[in-house]
Amino acid sequence: MVQSIITLSQDKIPQQWYNIQADLKKLPDPPLHPATKKPIGPDDLAPIFPMELIKQEVTMERFVAIPEDILDIYRLWRPTPLVRAYRLEEALATPARIYFKNESVSPPGSHKPNTAVAQAYFNKKEGFNRIATETGAGQWGSALSFACNLFDIECIVYMVKVSYQQKPYRRSLIEVWNGKIYASPSEQTETGRKILAEDPDSPGSLGMAISEALEETISHPGTKYALGSVLNHVLMHQTVIGLEAKEQMKSVGEYPDVIIGCIGGGSNFAGLAFPFAKDKINGKDIDIIAIEPAASPSITKGLYSYDFGDLSGLTPLLKMYTLGHGFIPPKIHAGGLRYHGMAPLVSAMAKQKLINVNAIQQLETFESGLLFARTQGIVPAPETTHAIAEVIRQAKKCKETGTEKTILFNFSGHGHFDLSAYDDYLAGRLSNYQYPKELIDAAMAQLPKID
Repeated sequence: MVQSIITLSQDKIPQQWYNIQADLKKLPDPPLHPATKKPIGPDDLAPIFPMELIKQEVTMERFVAIPEDILDIYRLWRPTPLVRAYRLEEALATPARIYFKNESVSPPGSHKPNTAVAQAYFNKKEGFNRIATETGAGQWGSALSFACNLFDIECIVYMVKVSYQQKPYRRSLIEVWNGKIYASPSEQTETGRKILAEDPDSPGSLGMAISEALEETISHPGTKYALGSVLNHVLMHQTVIGLEAKEQMKSVGEYPDVIIGCIGGGSNFAGLAFPFAKDKINGKDIDIIAIEPAASPSITKGLYSYDFGDLSGLTPLLKMYTLGHGFIPPKIHAGGLRYHGMAPLVSAMAKQKLINVNAIQQLETFESGLLFARTQGIVPAPETTHAIAEVIRQAKKCKETGTEKTILFNFSGHGHFDLSAYDDYLAGRLSNYQYPKELIDAAMAQLPKID
């Protein structure tokens, strides 16, 4: 019998998160205060985040202990299965061995609760009972509402308007878990009202939604902010994915030659890749590939520069690959990847050539997602189809060259709430979108000036 599902017992859930900052040869430049342009300190972040998360953001410890209360909730779905995609291999007639870490088995259906639970826990521990956030496609918003519900925390979610309209059942899921949700830009904040006054039909963007969530945080005493990607502590929480995958691959005598993940802000990619990137830093021959949408190509078309994480300039300035915080991405269905910037740690690794980055068009990703659904049975989220498209590219190269490689990718979420996107693809209503250079240039011109 061929083993297609590789599991771990629950006593093998990682007891620590891995912090890649301890192993990088060169760290990203420090975040800067949005007003003074000087490096920020813990006191600058205290109005927004609980102190334990601030400590995790800057720690240089290689491993950070996971509290037992968090592990207890992780046991609702972790460890997640590692799956050998035999039927996809057969369909491609490739000598490659394809594995995926199935993060879609979590209650919200994605990798996002790995950090949502942690962030809710540390807020509750420090006495904060109200959290504001943004969400693109709704995966993060539903994950945080799930986590906040478990800790009896009020959750306020600003969801990018185009996704709010495209994915009504993500909205329903957030409300099932007691979250309160607004389409962004909204009438709830000064930021949202200003945007709507200028463009009543604005589709929204993650940058806009972040600005609204931050305004919600600052204007309501006792409220803290939670981010689903980009920041160091968020990426660190996700490394339970890669740490489990290492043990699972070891149990079947495998180690990946190629690791693949999609990137919007960088969290699911980092979660799988960072524990393996540690080996690459130490000399292991491994190809780590991040995939972004051609319609929102922050690394492949952006600049490595300081920029705000939001539209209004409320966040600290982060050194990252960016298309400019004024960048408004098109209405592609991969809402979780519609972001102007990239996590500073992922950006630094791209700059240092530790990872490779490709951009893929929308139609190829949906074609790849359909092939995966029709062979492996699971319908992938539009974000996840970007990783699958690169897996198929790599598997076809193996077929052409006759090379056997082991490919591992992160199946970051299912597409059960994204079937309208598949409807549009099957009906021929989707198209590729190459973002015009002049619009990127215009957004780049708004980058803040740093002495």
